[in-house]
Amino acid sequence: MTLGDAIRQLVEHPHHGKTWVLVRADGEPELDTPLDAPTVLPGSFNPLHHGHELLADAASASSGRRAILEISVVNVDKPPLDVDEVLRRLEQFRGRRDAVLTRAPTFVEKGRLFPGATFVVGWDTAVRLVAPRYYGGPEAMASALEELRDLDCRFIVGGRLVDGVFRTLDDIEMDVRWRGMFEAIPEELFRADVSSTALRADTAGERP
Repeated sequence: MTLGDAIRQLVEHPHHGKTWVLVRADGEPELDTPLDAPTVLPGSFNPLHHGHELLADAASASSGRRAILEISVVNVDKPPLDVDEVLRRLEQFRGRRDAVLTRAPTFVEKGRLFPGATFVVGWDTAVRLVAPRYYGGPEAMASALEELRDLDCRFIVGGRLVDGVFRTLDDIEMDVRWRGMFEAIPEELFRADVSSTALRADTAGERP
């Protein structure tokens, strides 16, 4: 099966049972390779930038396992990606990174796919992970985080520059029940003051 066929099956025919596709750095898909407690950096990677790569490397050093980049072809609040768009984003990884494609827009769904996973997230994502409003209330949030804990999933958190201040895990208020699921990447190991949103804006500004 070609990479395009594998992506098309995942995007257009999820009822066929394929819930994720591993794509090696050489661009070849592996449909049946198990991912045992992987280190996963989820994102849209639109575009992939050096901050992502620095974060992946810092997380790999922390977890002892090479980080795999993950793209969900479906999103909670955005249209699903089509095959051509997925291929375009994957081309950025060629010769550089392994990636996994899923249909898992939420961390609970990702955790069900990859029990024991270590998810690599930035400060802003970690803030949302422990904010009840993103779940529809505190009970739904507690249920999701309890399931992730039961799935033996954890989170490695990279800091982020916000309004001129470098924010880290220590700046996030969370219930003591969840604190053990989160680990900070020290600033000396990771700091990259760049965002995909800013890069897209810069690119758009360069267009005639």
